[in-house]
Amino acid sequence: METRVLILGGGATGTGLARDLALRGVDCLLAERRDINAGASGGNHGLLHSGARYVASDAAAAVECREEGELLKRLAPQCIEDTGGLFVAVEGDDENYIANFESMCAASTVPTRPLDLAEARHLEPTLSDKLIAAYATEDASVDPFMLSLDNLAQAVDRGARYLRNAKLVEFEVDGGRIRRSVFLNQTTGERFAVEAEIVVNATGAWAGMVAALAGAHIDILYSSGSLLVTQDRLTTRVVNRLRKAADSDILVPGGTVSVLGTTSVTIDSPDLCRPTVAEADAIIDDARAMIPVLETTRYIRAYAGVRPLVLVGGSGDARSVSRNFSLIDHEKDNVDNFVTITGGKLTTYRLMAERTGDLVCAKLGVDASCTTRTEPLPASTKGEWTEPGLGPRRWIGERDGDDIILCECEMVSRKAVNQIIEGMDGQYGSSLLNSIGLRSRVGKGPCQGGFCGLRVTGHLYDEGYVSERRGVHEMHAFTRRRWRGLRPVLWGLPLVQADLQEALYCGALDLELEADVRDDGGDL
Repeated sequence: METRVLILGGGATGTGLARDLALRGVDCLLAERRDINAGASGGNHGLLHSGARYVASDAAAAVECREEGELLKRLAPQCIEDTGGLFVAVEGDDENYIANFESMCAASTVPTRPLDLAEARHLEPTLSDKLIAAYATEDASVDPFMLSLDNLAQAVDRGARYLRNAKLVEFEVDGGRIRRSVFLNQTTGERFAVEAEIVVNATGAWAGMVAALAGAHIDILYSSGSLLVTQDRLTTRVVNRLRKAADSDILVPGGTVSVLGTTSVTIDSPDLCRPTVAEADAIIDDARAMIPVLETTRYIRAYAGVRPLVLVGGSGDARSVSRNFSLIDHEKDNVDNFVTITGGKLTTYRLMAERTGDLVCAKLGVDASCTTRTEPLPASTKGEWTEPGLGPRRWIGERDGDDIILCECEMVSRKAVNQIIEGMDGQYGSSLLNSIGLRSRVGKGPCQGGFCGLRVTGHLYDEGYVSERRGVHEMHAFTRRRWRGLRPVLWGLPLVQADLQEALYCGALDLELEADVRDDGGDL
């Protein structure tokens, strides 16, 4: 295969870069070893930062977040819920930080205004009665999966190509250039090569490992962060703890649920990123001071993402390392057609793609400016089913008599599942069931796949997408992936639900006797 630009990594930055280059008329191919948002882009709060969180620790990042957040609200409204935000302090919080907060926001041009405590509690009744300060900010929530899928959809419409389940095996470097990038097709087991004029490493936390294949070095600290998902939406707005950045200080409403977190634990490898029981307990124990109902609410899932923090001038604590992004031209490593973009935040993905696109075009001699700062991101059918509440609205308003519900918690119908499959253009990868779950609300409700896993698998058999033991293998991988997130929050109703799920999958189907499989559906 040949292309002008090979993009490695299918997260927000990689898909954003594919769109950026496609709009400039530059031929590009995006290759992802798993699926869309497999890394940090799929393991975050879904918070569109106003910048207020960084006014004390990183003024430059605060300004970038404010500017990019304003742009995304205007250019990608289908991906954004403009909730607004609150920063609140409770008894015992640092009063010096509280006193300086408004002036720090003003210095970074981040809009904020003080609130009377009674007004804050009126806006968000779940807030603690021990508040001592409250400020209104312009935070919002963003659907990262819809964002990446919509970026990729427009890129493909403009001529870009996309491969998933394509694992990079090696670079063939000669004369200071990457001549060929060799991949393993993880669905078929076959190897193939791509020749590109420029290779862009947008693999996030895996950027250092990919760079090493080309003989380059990037010093990255892996910071794992765990988050909890509540069954219900607890607030209307994003609620931040008014203190220096720490664990358990952000609650983000997203659709019908809320996401609480996060932690910051340094790990040795991004592949070791997992939520733990201890982290779940610690998050709730700390955050209940801000919102007391967090102690008794039902949690349906935990998940984790890993932040790639690029170290400059030695190592440091994960909380003290800059959240800014790093754009690296590997000419300094004697590989002149290799570029890495890593670090940063979901909020600044478009800016990261723009800066990378500018560098790539300069190296290619292409005179084309970035247009993503002004051109709206079109909504696409590829990402629409990730929207909470769309399933029931479509089923009630547009269904025909033959349509049936396959996922009761999120009201995802058979027709919706068929549309999602058609939208994958035949790239089903090693687990069609997990791919459907990523592109929809399937498995995201209170039952966490307990019932819909069975129903969707049955539908895949009926439609001929799977046969023999393949569907059972996929159901095993899907269930295990959901279990990984359910396990850290097993108390109360979720524990009862897990007993029922065990009876269905193990007691009735002997699923625990299946050969072990990877989370993506492939055999170990």
